[in-house]
Amino acid sequence: MEESKKKILIIEDEMSERKALADKFTREGFRVLKAKDGEEGLVVAFKERPHIILLDIVMPKMDGMTMLKKLRQENVWGKNVPVIILTNLNADNEKINKEITETEPSYYLVKSNWTISDVVEKVRERLSR
Repeated sequence: MEESKKKILIIEDEMSERKALADKFTREGFRVLKAKDGEEGLVVAFKERPHIILLDIVMPKMDGMTMLKKLRQENVWGKNVPVIILTNLNADNEKINKEITETEPSYYLVKSNWTISDVVEKVRERLSR
């Protein structure tokens, strides 16, 4: 499938970061969907069924890990949609590690270690499987 047909959902509470990611993925030919928190992200995810989700963890209303658990419990699509966690939190935290293992995201990326171009490459890599 061409990338212009691929839908990516970006769930990020920081407006500047959400916009930067959305602009980059739009330029790269993706159809971009956006949400500002996990609650909104869950609604958009089930309605639009994106091919992949970029998910922040620390957000208002519903955090990313809660949203991911609800997504994974809902239906076959929710259990299988690739999710890339993009966060400032290091995975050294035992609670985060346990939740990551249970919800099986495709990748766990710490924002400070990756450029937006790197994230695009990870998304392409995951979608090519």
